[in-house]
Amino acid sequence: MTRKRQAIIVASALIAATAGVPLLVNAANASQPAATRIAAPDVKRSETGAYIVQLDDSPVAEYDGDIAGLAATKVAPGGKLLKTAAPVIDYVKHLAGERDQLLKTNNVKKLYDYNYTYAGFSAEMSYDDAVKLAKSSGVKSVEPSEIEHADTVDTPRFLGLSGKGGAWQQAGGVDKAGDGVIIGMIDSGYTPERPSFAPMKTTKQSDAIIAKKWKGTCQAGEEAPVTCNNKVIGARYFDKGIGTRPIPEEYKSPRDYGGHGTHTASAAAGNYGVEMSVMGRDYGKGSGMAPHARLAIYKALWAVDATGGGSGTDADIVAAIDAAVADGVDVINYSISGSGSSYVNATGLAFLRAAKAGVFVATSAGNTGPGEATVGKTYPWVTSVANGTHDRDIQTTVTLGNGKSYTGAGIGAGVPQTSVILAKDAGLAGADPANLTLCQAGTLDPAKVKGKIVVCDRGVNARVDKSLQVKNAGGVGMILLNLTPSTLDSDLHSVPTVHLDDKAAPEVKAYVGGTTNPTATISAGTPVRVTAPMVAASSSRGPSPAGNGDLLKPDVMAPGTNVLAATTAFSAAGGEYAFMSGTSMSTPHVAGIAAVLKAKHPAWSPMAIKSAMMTTATDKDTAGNPIKNDSGSQANPFGYGAGLVQPKLGMDPGLVYDSTYTDWTKFVCGSGQVPATHELCADGKIDLSDLNYPTIAIGDLAGRQTVTRTVTNVGKLPEVYFPKVEGLKGLKVTVSPRILVTLPSRSTTYKVTFENSGAPLEQYSFGRLVWKSTKHSVASTLAIKPLTVKAPTQVNGTGTSGSVQVPVTAGYAGTLNTTAVGLDAAAVGEAALKNPGGVAFPTTAPKANDHVAKFTANVPAGTTHARFSTFDADYPAGTDLDVFVYRAGTTTLLGSSTGGSAEEEVNLPRPAGGPVDVYVDLYAGANEQTVKLNHWELQKAAGNLAATPASQQVTVAGQTSVTASWTGLTAGTRYMGQLGFSDGADGSGSTLVRVDG
Repeated sequence: MTRKRQAIIVASALIAATAGVPLLVNAANASQPAATRIAAPDVKRSETGAYIVQLDDSPVAEYDGDIAGLAATKVAPGGKLLKTAAPVIDYVKHLAGERDQLLKTNNVKKLYDYNYTYAGFSAEMSYDDAVKLAKSSGVKSVEPSEIEHADTVDTPRFLGLSGKGGAWQQAGGVDKAGDGVIIGMIDSGYTPERPSFAPMKTTKQSDAIIAKKWKGTCQAGEEAPVTCNNKVIGARYFDKGIGTRPIPEEYKSPRDYGGHGTHTASAAAGNYGVEMSVMGRDYGKGSGMAPHARLAIYKALWAVDATGGGSGTDADIVAAIDAAVADGVDVINYSISGSGSSYVNATGLAFLRAAKAGVFVATSAGNTGPGEATVGKTYPWVTSVANGTHDRDIQTTVTLGNGKSYTGAGIGAGVPQTSVILAKDAGLAGADPANLTLCQAGTLDPAKVKGKIVVCDRGVNARVDKSLQVKNAGGVGMILLNLTPSTLDSDLHSVPTVHLDDKAAPEVKAYVGGTTNPTATISAGTPVRVTAPMVAASSSRGPSPAGNGDLLKPDVMAPGTNVLAATTAFSAAGGEYAFMSGTSMSTPHVAGIAAVLKAKHPAWSPMAIKSAMMTTATDKDTAGNPIKNDSGSQANPFGYGAGLVQPKLGMDPGLVYDSTYTDWTKFVCGSGQVPATHELCADGKIDLSDLNYPTIAIGDLAGRQTVTRTVTNVGKLPEVYFPKVEGLKGLKVTVSPRILVTLPSRSTTYKVTFENSGAPLEQYSFGRLVWKSTKHSVASTLAIKPLTVKAPTQVNGTGTSGSVQVPVTAGYAGTLNTTAVGLDAAAVGEAALKNPGGVAFPTTAPKANDHVAKFTANVPAGTTHARFSTFDADYPAGTDLDVFVYRAGTTTLLGSSTGGSAEEEVNLPRPAGGPVDVYVDLYAGANEQTVKLNHWELQKAAGNLAATPASQQVTVAGQTSVTASWTGLTAGTRYMGQLGFSDGADGSGSTLVRVDG
């Protein structure tokens, strides 16, 4: 306030004078009264057209009564502001008068008045008017009203797409990011009305590029038809395989019902600058990773139940892949589940040909983590994407009646202090206790829940279903608790919700369950910056179930937790945008980034694009520390692959590791998944570790092994590179040559030899091989597992007696001891099934039905190996079974096998003891079928299997053999045993022996 400022300045002058201290005044301003000297204001331009104006006066909470006739209103320590108090009313009138004087003389449109915690107002005005207002007497400051947000527009900043020197700028600007590139989305369709898919401004050159390659169509559909434009240039749907299974609410068209496809499409290539809001809260302007790429929609997933989740058949999915490649897409996004144990299933082969046709394929790594060897779709010709957290989080705090507070995830409004109850204490009479703690449908008693916050356990039913059940029972809020380490998700809940981790869960339950009249307060969600990335617990991990660990999967990590993007009204609680989590959400980030790279480098192959992402990825978080799991433990490349993608660096990677269709077929042939006579073996085979891949993995290092790699200079100048090896303690690494001289567009080959020199046996060691020039750093992640011995995973035999040779390569020098376990006859369970499902098994909510059988088997403590199998020989041609193994009574998936036949197999090496639930799903085949589950739990020698010799001397990398012989078996019975190899200390290894008697 001008009068107040004058009073202070005058008082200062008097004090200085009476103290005998000279008062210095700048001669240039000596004739101007101090109170009216005004510095030139520095007003920043507002992109929104609105500004916030702060008055010189104090707000009510701070006004100390220095204006004559106006009593103080400031809040005393421990007191509260009472806006109805007479002094407050009087002072607010004074502030209104100050505002009115300013508004009379300035051309502005007022939006809000501020009185109590801020003295001023906000208004829409031109920049010139803002500058003028800032010079007015009585104004302390004028600042732009910016959008404070946390959404997908922040992901480009986090990943280095936006900003100075970012990938978008390197591409020529936002309007060049993905320009001329088509991304095919194989998913659940899209919602054409979302602004993310609105027509965009293009150039004749860009349109010509698209017209030349695009051969697709826009299939409007029969129900809720869609219309394409120059953003979504094509749309098709595939439902012949899914048949009549979709729910009535589904659309027989490319239109999305469940929301998954809309979300992934907008995350990959949604338009730039789209305003996004959730539950009435503005989260700013969002963007896809490749905002100028075109989209082609291929709906192959359908809502088959009330949850709206997408399910699709391989028949429809492969048709969609086929159509996408034929239509001319450059990139495919595939955020759909799949097996990691096969390279040659239908989907894998379809993608093999897509990659051969020059299509970059991004696939989700899966959401069955954090267990080992859970990663899916491990084909080397696709890019498998892990789920990492974002450095933007939206947090909510719950404060209990005992004063303790816990912070978790939540985006909704808060709940004032109210009663809180554990779900287990809020049930209807006769409610199943297990279902009750999970807040499942039909378990909560409205008489106990009404007006209260309910504490629900995570698991089985969808997180958002739990809050819906609370709302239906009259509850006003929910505390959702993780029982084991897992992600915290900002879902769209039916009541305000805070999602807490497993560490907080026991304390919350102890207070609520052990307190008379417990209460809780839930705050509103608040965007915050956090250290990132961390690997989401649900993100599937390596090592790859296929290939014996000789290929590192997943490939890279991208943000996939609490991703904000467009979706359907069903998933957005009637809105247009929602936060979703999973590798489904991380994958379109990579698909979009691939489009940006493709637009910048149209001649690059899909593998060159993949290499550029992988060799420039980072294994550090925003604090500069090694990436962690979201549980707080140290992560490793089996969780994040090569690391978090950094497209800013990937635009100019220096060197790339390229590979071709012939390389991939040799890889498949070397995997042993096809016989030597298979067409994929026409060009021979390679050791899987020798595939020219950006990472190096050896899952079976027997003392010493050399791998070969070839790099291509994709820069414009010659460069000289020098190698540096990081990590791999206990392993001697030799790189040859020690210098690479690379010429533009030319390739250079090098070799790396790994030798065990004291590294622990049977454990993976991780590191990096970095080739550095004066301009580039090209990093290859290393994952090496030194073995006691390298031996076949399994050998097979037939007959009631016989033998088979087992070749062995030693990983150490000393004595090799070999023992035998089994042979055990298979235990066989049978069940009658009917009505083949033809839809994806609900892995997060397993249950038996007419086409799914549930078997419970006991795995005794000390079991060396457990296997659960079905065999083609037991079924008519065309039968397709899937097998899923869970820890009994839980949703913890231990393993699965989902090939395209009745030949399925789940292995549990050295399993923890206890019962397991095994689900066998009749996916396709005869309408009625008896299924047989064969299983073995190996523990001890049965006296019918011998290993010769039992002891022998070996040398490092030396080759020898052991003979497995058997006798006394029953004809027509399936047996399994195991040879155990030991160095007499900690080292061990094994080979399974399968014999059909």
